[in-house]
Amino acid sequence: MAAITGIGIVSPHGDDPHSMFDALLRGESAVRPVFPELARPAAAATVTFDVERWFTKLQLPGVDRVSQLAVAAASLALRDAAITQLADPLRVGVYVGCGMGGAAALEAAYASGAKSGRIPPLTVPAFMPNAPAAHVAMRHGITGPVLTYSIACASSAVALAEAAKALRHGDVDVAIAGGSEALIVPGVVQAWQALQTLASFAPGEAATCCRPFAAERSGFVLGEGAAFVVMESDARVRARGARIYARLAGMGIGCDAVHLTKPDVGGQQRVLAQALRDAGLEPGDVGYCNAHGTATRIGDVVECQALRAVWGEAIGGLQVSSTKALHGHLLGAAGALEAVITVLALQRRELPPNMHALAIDAECAVPLVHAGATAAPLLRAAISSSFAFGGTNVVLAFTRD
Repeated sequence: MAAITGIGIVSPHGDDPHSMFDALLRGESAVRPVFPELARPAAAATVTFDVERWFTKLQLPGVDRVSQLAVAAASLALRDAAITQLADPLRVGVYVGCGMGGAAALEAAYASGAKSGRIPPLTVPAFMPNAPAAHVAMRHGITGPVLTYSIACASSAVALAEAAKALRHGDVDVAIAGGSEALIVPGVVQAWQALQTLASFAPGEAATCCRPFAAERSGFVLGEGAAFVVMESDARVRARGARIYARLAGMGIGCDAVHLTKPDVGGQQRVLAQALRDAGLEPGDVGYCNAHGTATRIGDVVECQALRAVWGEAIGGLQVSSTKALHGHLLGAAGALEAVITVLALQRRELPPNMHALAIDAECAVPLVHAGATAAPLLRAAISSSFAFGGTNVVLAFTRD
């Protein structure tokens, strides 16, 4: 098991993990209308980010927003873990999930090329998906494995799983793992609109338009941000007397191998069961699931079917919520942010509610966390699920110490 000793976020609800979690408990949505110039209304959860806190003007050329957010969140995670200096940078690994890379740099390059025929010379290093990991490594002088996972919505969940595996196998002593995504630009938003997966909304209803598991759900909203954790070996934790938030005790990773965008019940069942086995847990041991819960018509139903199939008669003891309703879908960074939320739920024994679902779809019959009913005094294990386009499914199982 990998001990989580530090957390760092740059989220639509701010960069303090506990303040973010408090906002989720209150059901506060960070979703707002964006790009009024577009033909169709658009909403997203964006980050307020002070770039001058993290970068000088000389450092910024060629550093896309996605890398800026990653450097900030990873640095905050190290600070939270009380790691001020890495004794052996060769024994430290960086594991980062990023689905789309530097969307702002690519959008700017297209606009510049169309207007003047000239492309900014640092466009390629700015938009490459491994840039966030590279910038984290350079910022902290890390010379161990620096790896990027680009697996759509499962990207950063895989990054955490692979970091934990590296710790188990003794490849590293410290893992900095997480994800970053910054894709709130007009071109990307319009591309998702064309796919018809984004939530529709009337004027004034943007904040509540994402409604996971609701009968009237119509899709998700995009979000941006970065989330990282520091994980350490047990030997290192004992040696320095580090505080432990929780442990990444088990993981399940597999592929549907059925359809590029349509989820599959069997594929999700397999990874749910695998994560429980890997963690040495029974379904009845797990009290909370931070669901993938994208509020799509098919996705929510398939996820609930898979949970019911694996939990069986124990489903009544599993509380479920999708926090995407409040912070949006961070795609490549979703797994990491939602893992952090799950870890905080375990540490604080409180559950973020499933918001905006006034009438629950009968096909989504799982116990949902309701607003005001968030206390979980006996919580000892929880899972976080990430199910991606391409068919890759990931479930992370966390336990309290």
